[in-house]
Amino acid sequence: MEHAIVLKPEILGFYNINVAGFALKNLPITNTLLVSWLAMIILIIISLVATWKLKAVPSKLQNFFEMIIEFGYQTVEDLSGSKKAKVFFPIVMTFFLFILTANWMGLLPGFGTLTLSQKPLLRSINSDLNMTLALALVSAALTHIFAIKYLGLGNYLKRWFSLQLFPVFLFVGFLEIISEITKVISLSFRLFGNIFAGEVVLSTVSSIFAFVVPLPFYFLEIIVGFVQAAVFMMLTLVFMVILSEKHAAEEH
Repeated sequence: MEHAIVLKPEILGFYNINVAGFALKNLPITNTLLVSWLAMIILIIISLVATWKLKAVPSKLQNFFEMIIEFGYQTVEDLSGSKKAKVFFPIVMTFFLFILTANWMGLLPGFGTLTLSQKPLLRSINSDLNMTLALALVSAALTHIFAIKYLGLGNYLKRWFSLQLFPVFLFVGFLEIISEITKVISLSFRLFGNIFAGEVVLSTVSSIFAFVVPLPFYFLEIIVGFVQAAVFMMLTLVFMVILSEKHAAEEH
């Protein structure tokens, strides 16, 4: 199977939504959207299994999931503090688990090979720039919402528009706005580029060597999938922490 950089996913069909008289027609169902639904279903099932009949003396399965959650929470708490960790942790951990699940699902047999109407039925969602851009935009939006929550609207606006030492701080605010835009671009393209490149490598190697040789590359992609999920989570957390803290000048 030959790969090209395709920003637009393959459309498998269309569906309509009609809720309380509000209708949306001909919404496309893409192969990446389908896989994102499957990833969500898997995470929901895992969460139900992990929290089913919790015991004071945890079973091996419960202990495994508690270890993951405790390690993640401790990491967030170390960076953001105990108060903010309670707010930030559910968000960044959801990013991590969703991206990790999606990345590893893309390594399963059938991705890129099963077809529907001569179109790939399954495609790794993070090899679709639409998906990674959506994740980056959600990350950026939540970051600014939390900044307003912790700083207040006035102090938040002072980050971007300040007349002190005019026009120096105003120019600095403009640079920070540009920086926020580049954060979205960086988050989306980093995730997209690494996952898509992995798909191309695996497809190329698998088309040349059917057995044994592709195994090290699959192992490498398992690591890359984990690292990219962790990087997205940690960058989102760092952005939230930095933007929700007052500047030294504002504290005096």
